[in-house]
Amino acid sequence: MKIARILTDQQKVHTVVIKEDGRLERCTGSPCTGLYPTGEQVQAHSWLPPVEPAAILCIGLNYRHHAEECGNPIPDFPVLFMKNVSAATGHMQPIVIPAVCADEVDFECELAVVIGRACRDVKRDEAFGYVLGYTAANDVTARLWQGRHGGSQWCRGKGFDTFAPLGPVLVTPDQIPNPNALAITTRLNGVVMQQSHTSDMIFNVAALIEFLSQGTTLVPGTVILTGTPEGIGWARRPRCTLKAGDIVEVTIEGIGTLQNPVTRE
Repeated sequence: MKIARILTDQQKVHTVVIKEDGRLERCTGSPCTGLYPTGEQVQAHSWLPPVEPAAILCIGLNYRHHAEECGNPIPDFPVLFMKNVSAATGHMQPIVIPAVCADEVDFECELAVVIGRACRDVKRDEAFGYVLGYTAANDVTARLWQGRHGGSQWCRGKGFDTFAPLGPVLVTPDQIPNPNALAITTRLNGVVMQQSHTSDMIFNVAALIEFLSQGTTLVPGTVILTGTPEGIGWARRPRCTLKAGDIVEVTIEGIGTLQNPVTRE
């Protein structure tokens, strides 16, 4: 099942199921508590994140080739940081570079995992039983804020408004039986910048859920960003950063393409 959240011309928020022919069927309920199709067809004026994040937990340096391009050793444990939930935005919505950012804003394609049931101290072999679904994400990052200005913490440079695009849809696990076997790509203005595979993750999806739930309750709607592969703009020579007028696309096999234009505040 492919699930989305949309805003209609009447500015009403609806959760919809996307049918095979592309029609959007309005549902009642919620993805976490149960969806109930109404049979009513609706049209999207704009796209919202496919879930309202209760929390956004992010993993850094989780692809072997990305760690290598950054000159970092392979981590022994997942590297965790968080984004403000207000950073979430939807498909086709602008990534807005804030006035406090210089020419430093980067793209990072990522597979996002959404937790559907509250869980704590999850064993690795039980982890998928708590997954609501998967979506595409862009871990937009202000690199100077991540480094110099953030007090050695990553949250500031990665938590600005609109710095967590999610979408376009949430795909349920029955359609993605193995999230560790998906092609993942970033295109900037049509040019491939990142092209990898989730099998390059150092810590796979089940391992991340096990780690993050240790002594910690993951509530329904928790979004886990699982890391980005090699090819980020900041590691290129010359560096490649996002500019107003750019179009950035994240494509993940089995999910689709998350597209966002870039503007500056």
